[in-house]
Amino acid sequence: MFTADQLVAHLVGDYLLQSEWMAVRKTRQSAATLVHCVFYLIPFLFITQNPYTLAVIGGTHFVLDRWHLARHFIWLKNSPWPDSPSWQDRTETGFPADTPPWLAGWLLIIVDNTLHIVINGFAIHFIG
Repeated sequence: MFTADQLVAHLVGDYLLQSEWMAVRKTRQSAATLVHCVFYLIPFLFITQNPYTLAVIGGTHFVLDRWHLARHFIWLKNSPWPDSPSWQDRTETGFPADTPPWLAGWLLIIVDNTLHIVINGFAIHFIG
């Protein structure tokens, strides 16, 4: 279901084709997020030209990046555990304030990438 091509397309679109301008502004400005998503979709054109698949990949990428949803996912998966801090007691990464910043940053990047890759894989496999 998940291919190396899909992973490479994600990495190229999300890292090689994303400028600093896009990366800094995409969680604050919808226009920057939209520009990033257009560039993000370019490598996926080598995998599929199905407009529905591309719409799901681009649309979900926009929503995840614009509203920084990976941090909400992190909070939700950690919230049911005993002594789990409330949303207000967490940092911008979704982790508790006592999580080392370097670790929280990397885990946030990993969760974000995993969400994108899983969604993209399902879109490519089930839509075409």
